[in-house]
Amino acid sequence: MVCDCGAPGEFSTTVEALRLREWLLGPGQATLVMDQFSADDFHLVVDDRADVHVNSKDGRFYLGWFPLGRPGTDGEGWKIAVTGTAKVRGYQMSFDTETPADVVAAAVARVLETSQQL
Repeated sequence: MVCDCGAPGEFSTTVEALRLREWLLGPGQATLVMDQFSADDFHLVVDDRADVHVNSKDGRFYLGWFPLGRPGTDGEGWKIAVTGTAKVRGYQMSFDTETPADVVAAAVARVLETSQQL
């Protein structure tokens, strides 16, 4: 916003400053998320509801994709969890069913980038 501070309490703006933005909306393609996992390091299971579960072979990473919403939640579509250690707590994050897969893919990519093989 451009401020024309001629008189106290008054301002002006430009059309450019008020321009609307277009935002990424809709669930998108889940393959953007799932394609980040290899069979060498992860197990993938599709259950009878067509929900997808991905676990690291060491059991410390979990990703769940629930296209129709995770049972018992209010529209949770994605669940990411990393189990902690004896000294450091783990963490988890959730996204609803309408969160763009691009956004979830970016979060998953960052989690995977920060992991290290022992």
